[in-house]
Amino acid sequence: MVFRRLSRRAIAVPVALVLAGLSGCGSGEPATSSTSAAAGAKEVNVFAAASLTETFTELGKTFEAARPEVTVKFNFGSSATLAQQIVQGAPADVFAAASPATMKTVTDASLASGPTTFARNRLEIAVPKDNPAKVAELKDLTDPKVKVALCAEQVPCGAAAVKALDAAGLKVTPVTLEQDVKATLTKVELGEVDAALVYTTDVIAAAGKVQGIAFPEADKAINDYPIATLSKAPAGDLAKQFVDLVLSQQGKDVLTKAGFEAP
Repeated sequence: MVFRRLSRRAIAVPVALVLAGLSGCGSGEPATSSTSAAAGAKEVNVFAAASLTETFTELGKTFEAARPEVTVKFNFGSSATLAQQIVQGAPADVFAAASPATMKTVTDASLASGPTTFARNRLEIAVPKDNPAKVAELKDLTDPKVKVALCAEQVPCGAAAVKALDAAGLKVTPVTLEQDVKATLTKVELGEVDAALVYTTDVIAAAGKVQGIAFPEADKAINDYPIATLSKAPAGDLAKQFVDLVLSQQGKDVLTKAGFEAP
């Protein structure tokens, strides 16, 4: 009886240790690995003008390829709308605007400082591939029979359109005012309007869907594009690295290929 009791105790102790060891191998290591992976995962939030969609998406992939643990999240839209979102507390790390005026909304709120101009963009007339209204120059947009789409005046592409038309001494009555340049271009792509004033880069991005018509008054309404790391950026270091990529020669090459001009 004594021998049996001792044997059971001797057996019970190692079994308990083995079970504990198995439990540790079964739950402790994956939990540690999962926690480590979660801790290593990072993201940088970039708010950028709609006209930067193609170029910044490409640069975002380049940025992620060099940093497998990082995800670049973009919020593309009207610079004016993005600026308001940032001022209202949206979690952003980088702001790239299509005009100094929209960047000023953010800097005036002390949410960014020292923005750098990294590109310039000019307007073109975008028409459907078959150009049904036979638009050839800017003054053709004043014809009431020609349906024209413009960006709303408070957004950079709209403000640039107003400058260009004023420089030409022309008055155009659009059938629609859109909140960003991509929405304006879409009206042309869908054949809902005969023409629109959009950026050269957007015409290039929509190659095969629309054709662009340059006009001299566009020289009077070129937009500068500033970029800045936000002062309250949750991912400040990554934000600076993304801005550095945009300003690098690699960034310049991507922008130039898309039709942007050097500042």
